[in-house]
Amino acid sequence: MSLRDKRLALRTPKRPKKNAATNNRRSTNDVDQRLGQRVRARRLEIGMSQEQLAALLGVTFQQVQKYERGVNRIAASRLWDVCNALGLPIGRMFEGIDAARGGGQGSSAGAPAIEDMLSTAEGAQLVSLFASIKNRAVRRRVVDLVRAIASEESAER
Repeated sequence: MSLRDKRLALRTPKRPKKNAATNNRRSTNDVDQRLGQRVRARRLEIGMSQEQLAALLGVTFQQVQKYERGVNRIAASRLWDVCNALGLPIGRMFEGIDAARGGGQGSSAGAPAIEDMLSTAEGAQLVSLFASIKNRAVRRRVVDLVRAIASEESAER
């Protein structure tokens, strides 16, 4: 290091290091991920593409992807816009989240698995098609079929 560089280093104030608590507070958490899953599930339920939702929100479809994956937090005003675009009451976005975080009452323990399933195109399609089956006996047979496939899969692991 030259003498000039050393003098410059002495005059340049050092920036304080960011502490881990600040970084953790600003990063996304399980609530952000649940909100993203619910956005995706509702978007798929109504047959809206990420591009269409992005256009309604005035953001890029990549931003919508980040919201849905829980990579980026959704600001309160943006969440309001998302709910309006999806025709969803804002309160529905938070139902059962307290239970998912391990506190209070709310939805059942299987709710995160159901939300995970509903946030996929196949899961949303399966639920929609299953709901269209009116015959109760046929519905029971479908459930039995899925149960058999699931138990066979778990036995192979």
